[in-house]
Amino acid sequence: MAMAFKMATTGMWVADECKNSFMEMKWKKVHRFIVFKIDEGSRLVTVDKVGGPGEGYDELAASLPKDDCRYAVFDFDFVTVDNCRKSKIFFIAWSPTASRIRAKILYATSKAGLRRVLDGIHCELQATDPTEMGFDIIQDRAK
Repeated sequence: MAMAFKMATTGMWVADECKNSFMEMKWKKVHRFIVFKIDEGSRLVTVDKVGGPGEGYDELAASLPKDDCRYAVFDFDFVTVDNCRKSKIFFIAWSPTASRIRAKILYATSKAGLRRVLDGIHCELQATDPTEMGFDIIQDRAK
């Protein structure tokens, strides 16, 4: 591990690949979404899955586990009423009801540290089931 960013509140570290992948998504548009996970053994936030530019929101939702927590960022491109192309990056804190209590606490306390490393997030969603992060909610929050 070359360099990692430490999250002071929980003693967690964010791997370089997290920030690098996020910057590639933000500036180069080579990823549509990134899913992050916490490795409890090494206390390190790492990239779990990366969605290519051709993948969409349905692939992101399908890549989130039903019984474990994750963080995700999604690059949402849309056209405004004035016919302007825009893009907003959403941060999603996924904490399903079927996940372990320890995991929920760990992800909840580490969220702010990861958000500080990922500079340029426009909106945040907290979801415990797929209906709380539906595509219609993303569209409404982007306006």
